[in-house]
Amino acid sequence: MNFKPVYIVDGARTPFLKARNAPGPFSAGDLATAAGRALLARQSFAPDQLDEVILGCASPGADEVNIGRVVALRLGCGHKVPGWTVMRNCASGMQALDSAIANIHSGRSHLVLAGGVDALSRAPLLYSDAMVLWFAQLAMAKTLGEKVRAFLRLKPAALLTPVIGLLKGLTDPVVGLSMGQTAENLAWRFGIDRQQMDAFSVRSHRRVAAAQDAGHFGEIVPLLDRDGKVYGADDGVRRDSSLAGLAKLKPYFDPKYGNITAGNSSQITDGAAWLILASEEAVARHGLQPLARISDARWAGLDPAQMGLGPVHAATPILRRHGLGLNDLDAWEINEAFAAQVLACIAAWQDADYCRSQLGLDGALGTLDQDKLNVDGGAIALGHPVGASGTRIVLHLTHVLRRTGGRKGIAAICIGGGQGGAMLVEAC
Repeated sequence: MNFKPVYIVDGARTPFLKARNAPGPFSAGDLATAAGRALLARQSFAPDQLDEVILGCASPGADEVNIGRVVALRLGCGHKVPGWTVMRNCASGMQALDSAIANIHSGRSHLVLAGGVDALSRAPLLYSDAMVLWFAQLAMAKTLGEKVRAFLRLKPAALLTPVIGLLKGLTDPVVGLSMGQTAENLAWRFGIDRQQMDAFSVRSHRRVAAAQDAGHFGEIVPLLDRDGKVYGADDGVRRDSSLAGLAKLKPYFDPKYGNITAGNSSQITDGAAWLILASEEAVARHGLQPLARISDARWAGLDPAQMGLGPVHAATPILRRHGLGLNDLDAWEINEAFAAQVLACIAAWQDADYCRSQLGLDGALGTLDQDKLNVDGGAIALGHPVGASGTRIVLHLTHVLRRTGGRKGIAAICIGGGQGGAMLVEAC
């Protein structure tokens, strides 16, 4: 396969803000605009010199349905720069990057702003179908008597109970399982116990805390709300996270037999992330200094009930194409949807039967060195704004490679519905 590299010129993201049972201070459009504005302000080209803006979003607001175009206009890209929105569940932000890569490869674009966003705290509460039908009947009532009879049919307890849109979105309609239940499947399949999950979660929080203290999240641009409050850092990290504390939490997705809790799952979060991608021609034209290049990308499909193994199915073909072993890479970013899910990916690569039957290998691929994996923590501590995470892991992988002097790394993500995505990044 001839994959012409595409250059990562720069990138930025907002702090990831944990949802706290109420709409957060920023809409998805606010988040994407704030991060994009700061990123574009430091470039040598004007926003209207972009060829297009592509934004991944899994849950756009009703007033920002084509949020990519809305944000492009707010960023001052002008009327002539197209803006569009993509959605591939948890990998929407990575899909935006891949869509930009495809257009750069075809020659249709040379300089693209691509990223992802979600404000999950603002996911809607919905009426049930029965309530919607009641509204329809009320609207069709003509006389006072008909309206009174319609009101008498109203049963508040049954009809006014809201449907939580986010929970519906995180449940696969084909297999009827929530994402957490699919992670329970993986824990059972590979014998991953509660203590392993909780230990992985504690490590994620500790790594994020250490990275914050060391200033390793330089890609973050602060947010300012209408009251003048500054949001300068990811706020979901729990510095006091411990095995004893996590052990007190009850299983959420399978209360009787399960082991997955809110503490060893990714957090519901608001956030946005962007990359500027460029062709070699655009790099020369604008005198750009790229940070890295995306040298390969892969999408894979698998059983939706096992969706957390998506990174294995997407990253393995990249490794094989480039003649690489798991630890020939200098860094890995695997999105932490659930501790059990990441641990299952590691276990699958170690499982000779799985590698033979599902990946077409001769035997086990090996044991991933976890000192190379999510070195600054991941979504369990940072949060997982679904549309943004695919961009975030590519952006942070780029920063890790540059900071450590590494040459190559892979960012990989599992995707609700039974898919996986991965990108090979090489430092410039």
